[in-house]
Amino acid sequence: MIQISPNTHVVLLDDDSHLRTALSQTFDLAGLNVQAFASAKGILTALPKDWLGVLVTDIRMPDISGLALLEQVQQSDKQLPVLLITGQGDVPLAVQAMRQGAYDFLQKPFASDLLLDSVNRALEVRRLVIENRALRFALAEQKLLGERLLGHSSSVQRLREQISALANIQADVLILGETGSGKEVVARALHDLSPRRAAPFVAINAGALAESVIESELFGHEVGAFTGANKRRIGKFEHAKGGTVFLDEIESMSLDVQVKLLRLLQERVVERVGSNQLIPLDVRIIAATKEDLLTAADEGRFRADLFYRLNVAQLNIPPLRQRTEDILPLFQHFASLAGQKYQLTEIHLNAISLNTATRAQLLSHEWPGNIRELQNAAERWALGLDLAISSVSESSNCLNINQPLATQVDNFECNLIAAELTKPHSSLREVAEALQLPRKTLHDKLRKYGLNLSTSGENPPSGG
Repeated sequence: MIQISPNTHVVLLDDDSHLRTALSQTFDLAGLNVQAFASAKGILTALPKDWLGVLVTDIRMPDISGLALLEQVQQSDKQLPVLLITGQGDVPLAVQAMRQGAYDFLQKPFASDLLLDSVNRALEVRRLVIENRALRFALAEQKLLGERLLGHSSSVQRLREQISALANIQADVLILGETGSGKEVVARALHDLSPRRAAPFVAINAGALAESVIESELFGHEVGAFTGANKRRIGKFEHAKGGTVFLDEIESMSLDVQVKLLRLLQERVVERVGSNQLIPLDVRIIAATKEDLLTAADEGRFRADLFYRLNVAQLNIPPLRQRTEDILPLFQHFASLAGQKYQLTEIHLNAISLNTATRAQLLSHEWPGNIRELQNAAERWALGLDLAISSVSESSNCLNINQPLATQVDNFECNLIAAELTKPHSSLREVAEALQLPRKTLHDKLRKYGLNLSTSGENPPSGG
């Protein structure tokens, strides 16, 4: 099997062993890493993704000609440079190949300097192509994360950075987050930004599967494995070949299934129910839970060894009550979406004109259902219904009835000012007018709470 190193600058293809040796020495002396082959068969599949190199090939080759190889390159990566070596009679073919996308051609015999000059220019072009691709992907990645993980709080920004860092790593991931915080959204972002994005993303809610069918659903079964097993079934793990399996509510799995999952994670094989055959797996596992799995392990409900095996990389999703500066922008976003969904008139105007009482109610709620609860409240509000949330929660970070009254007042005031700062004001004068405060009073309160117009979406408000 052909293996091509990512550090290779030139892949040389020529069935003439003498020329192949001579050209390889030329590249070596010029400081270029070269791998030489007598045939082009299997070359393209052996090239690393976004390879920083150039193909140098003779036109007349056994198995696959240089022209046929160029055609294959054009189908897989039109910007991969292909330099053709031609005999005197092949010049018309080479000219036609240039029109079809070949980078350059050299007619035998040629000077080494000409070959090196053409290859070096091709390598520089390729470097720029790969850099531009990386930049475009990075921009698309940030756009995707920004669209899916909304918010400007420091905790959400940090979560987006962690997802970007983990996306291209093959390690399994454990996501911790409360109900409604967006665990599946994070899992899908990890998959869609990874090299596995073209393969399946298989989401499994372990808590929703009946104990009697969970093994068959996850691992598959053979004919006759149990009563009613009339045909073979491919399990979820096997179906996700090359992709990602997302296991939500993993804490709800029985201990027996946990044992099988642990084996799958350790050995990357699956055994269908009723079979003795081990099937190799190429999948990434992303698990999610709303519980403290170590506590569950201490209570005998979860295997500690499975927790440590899953906990290779951990992502913590902050609850909404810990990112209060995101509440109003998210609410307005969801209300606007509801307006489009239900074709409501005036919804866009209403979405940016929350009154003080509504803002206070939103900011003082604890949001135990997190983003999901907030979205539902926004839809109700857009439809002209009550928010159906309590104004104050006893354990709220913004307002806590167990705190001194002065602290509660400070927190409430801080949240109202922070909410106004998230609106599109061009100056603090406009903010002061909206809040009906003297500008000096506003400046004093901004210093007190550590807020300002330019960083209002980044600094969590804190009273005191």
